[in-house]
Amino acid sequence: MKKQIGTPLDRRNLLSRGLVLAGGSALGGLDVAQANAASDGEKAAADPKSHRMNGNIGMGTIGDVGTDINGFDATEMLTDWDTGVVTQDDDGRTVRTYTIEAIDKDIEIAPGVIFPAWTFNGRVPGPAIRATEGDRLRIIFRNLGSHPHSMHFHGIHSATMDGIPGTPGMIDPGEEFIYEFDAKPFGCHLYHCHALPLTRHMHKGMYGAFIVDPDPAKHPEFTDVARSRLLGSAENKNWQELVMVMNAFDTNFDGENEFYAVNTIANHFLNHPIRVEKSRPIRIYLINVTEFDPINSFHLHANFYDYYDHGTTLTPTLRNVDTIMQCQAQRGILEMSFADHETGKYMFHAHQAEFAELGWMSLLDVVEDET
Repeated sequence: MKKQIGTPLDRRNLLSRGLVLAGGSALGGLDVAQANAASDGEKAAADPKSHRMNGNIGMGTIGDVGTDINGFDATEMLTDWDTGVVTQDDDGRTVRTYTIEAIDKDIEIAPGVIFPAWTFNGRVPGPAIRATEGDRLRIIFRNLGSHPHSMHFHGIHSATMDGIPGTPGMIDPGEEFIYEFDAKPFGCHLYHCHALPLTRHMHKGMYGAFIVDPDPAKHPEFTDVARSRLLGSAENKNWQELVMVMNAFDTNFDGENEFYAVNTIANHFLNHPIRVEKSRPIRIYLINVTEFDPINSFHLHANFYDYYDHGTTLTPTLRNVDTIMQCQAQRGILEMSFADHETGKYMFHAHQAEFAELGWMSLLDVVEDET
């Protein structure tokens, strides 16, 4: 039986117990009395060998999160772009139509830990919306949830399309609204519900990536770079592109997070390292939506990368760094290469140790090219 985590199991207790107990689940799936007892699980946690999962390093949750409850997979989310239904208007301009629904849904965020989420299209984060600079976007938004909701896009649009209280885009359960605006500026953006209380709607899961590729014709001085970001172009196909949303979950609603993750599932990419080919460059669209903590971070082991803050430039804002920080809603693009490295598993994680120990720990599995 799956249980929501109880109030006595705050994040200090999680950290003091090393997050790992015997029984095939995270703390959230255990009986509170068992978790507080001097159990065999605690003895196992003191043995480094007992921490290993699928042959990986000695930290993290025991067990795994399947798709039977969630209906989504954190690995698939890395490359699952929603490019909409594409048509042309009378002027020949590309129009992209998306359908997004607000849905209340219980999701599993760690083995045995169920969180009562509010979602876009039944997943957290919501669909990774992707378009090209200058496209006309139409987002059909339906509220199938139990509370008022909206979609607020970080980008440029009119006030009526802003999705804040007092605008038409804030809709009650059972209602529908169509947001319509041009995709600009290019960059790595996000969308989220802007209903009040904002803290609750954000941390319950109502957010997603909004990526606008540059139009190479509008950037003649950086045509090659712009084309490398344009989904579907020959230059873009050489890149290994991944979208990562850093998030966290307050499972006992005390204003502190008990679990941290990339793409929702604690330690998913520790259990399932991200397979990348060593000769092909990697581009990560990184977005921070962590609630209750002022910043989150991304640290890469044994390598450095270039960083494009907000993704709105075609030249790096930081060069050759291995750690960046983002406040909530901040985002950017990371570009890196392992061409000169040996194959193997390379760690990346939040450099707040507490976040790493509570689920934000991952691996890149660098392999020889498959073709």
